[in-house]
Amino acid sequence: MKKRTLKHLWIIFGMILVSLMGTYIGLAIYYHHAFAYGTWINGVYCTGKSIGDVNDELARGFSYDGITIHDKDGNQYRITAEEIGYRYDFVKALELYRKQQNAWIWIDSLFHEENTKLSPVVFYDDQALDEILHKISFLETAGRQDPEKLQVLIVKTKQGYELVNERTGILSVMEAKEAIVEAIEGSRTEIFLEEEGCYHDLELTEQMEDTLKLWEKVELFQQCGIVYQMGEEQVPVDASVVCEWIELKEDGSFALDEKGELKLRENAVEEFVDALAQEYDTVGASRQFKATRGEIVTVEGGIYGNKLDRKAEVEYLRDAFLAGKKEVHEPAYTQKAWRQGKDDIGSTYVEVDMGEQMMYYYVDGVQKLSTPVVTGNTSRRMGTPSGVNYVYLKQKNRVLRGPGYASPVDFWMPVKGGIGIHDASWRSKYGGTIYQTNGSHGCINTPRDVMVELYDSVEVGTPVVMFY
Repeated sequence: MKKRTLKHLWIIFGMILVSLMGTYIGLAIYYHHAFAYGTWINGVYCTGKSIGDVNDELARGFSYDGITIHDKDGNQYRITAEEIGYRYDFVKALELYRKQQNAWIWIDSLFHEENTKLSPVVFYDDQALDEILHKISFLETAGRQDPEKLQVLIVKTKQGYELVNERTGILSVMEAKEAIVEAIEGSRTEIFLEEEGCYHDLELTEQMEDTLKLWEKVELFQQCGIVYQMGEEQVPVDASVVCEWIELKEDGSFALDEKGELKLRENAVEEFVDALAQEYDTVGASRQFKATRGEIVTVEGGIYGNKLDRKAEVEYLRDAFLAGKKEVHEPAYTQKAWRQGKDDIGSTYVEVDMGEQMMYYYVDGVQKLSTPVVTGNTSRRMGTPSGVNYVYLKQKNRVLRGPGYASPVDFWMPVKGGIGIHDASWRSKYGGTIYQTNGSHGCINTPRDVMVELYDSVEVGTPVVMFY
């Protein structure tokens, strides 16, 4: 009985074993013509599918519009897929991948999935691509370059001396084309030729090496970090300025001292300071002024303004430059206005409109006083002169004297020589055309009540803008 039962068990076990082996072999044969269990390609589930089926699915999920080529100078050129007859399929890549799968060990795939990324095999029109590459400007230009004619030069520009090294970063047309073809075959949408290593430096001659050494001296000479603070404006003493300070030989080449260093041209610093003073000195300068009456008037002359101390600045600038200083510098002045720069009047000033016979006082752009006045007698050629002046003194109880007169005043504010602003107790009327026949000796006669307030408000140094 036991022998019979055991025999039956062996028969059942054998049948199960044969069935399992048959199933295993059957699945091995099945997977021999399809992808193994757990196979994913480019995000597509491929288990049991044929190469044709997977190719169709991958093709539907793939697109390629073309490639953009970038050179090192920021230029770019686009080649579309249509221009080169771009085509693709995944068949060869899928065949190769499927061959790598061993159908007889398909059971191994039950325990792990295969996630694979495949690229398609690309086809395109070689001749069409070659014609397009031949027309790309930066490739065409590089192709026409004669390496023997590429130089290393120091040239002068508006920004100063600059180095032109034509022998660096030279594009290898052959390498660039090979890289572009490889990128297209890889279905890349962009390629940066510099990153692909398509640029190279050419060998330098001994003369070119000497030019590079000389450039180091020029570059160091031009590295000036001094900045002039001219009011609200800044004037940098940069390479565009300093390049004019280098002494040159008659043939235009750089002059070197006994140590082989560049030489500072004689009077170069003086010329710069003179030009700076000519632009920013405002004493007696012509100014455009917005009058209260609404017009833009031209005011010339006067004693108010800034005047650079040229001698002090020449000494400072030469020493600071040779010492390699880097700083913002406010220049010294032999005469200094309330404000520096071209707009030295600012928004606090006295305005004397002699054409309208009116005087105004502004503080920070706000009008504080407005009064009629009487200025110099024009019929007797004593008209008050135009110009931008300033209150240089304040006195009380002063007797003003001149040929044939002595006039006591309570408030006296001279603005230019003997011409000033003061009260005039002998007058009862102001403004109008009085000044034409009964004007002052040149001063600005002002009502006493206004003068009281003006005297207490105006500080010494306040600009006084006077015009007709």
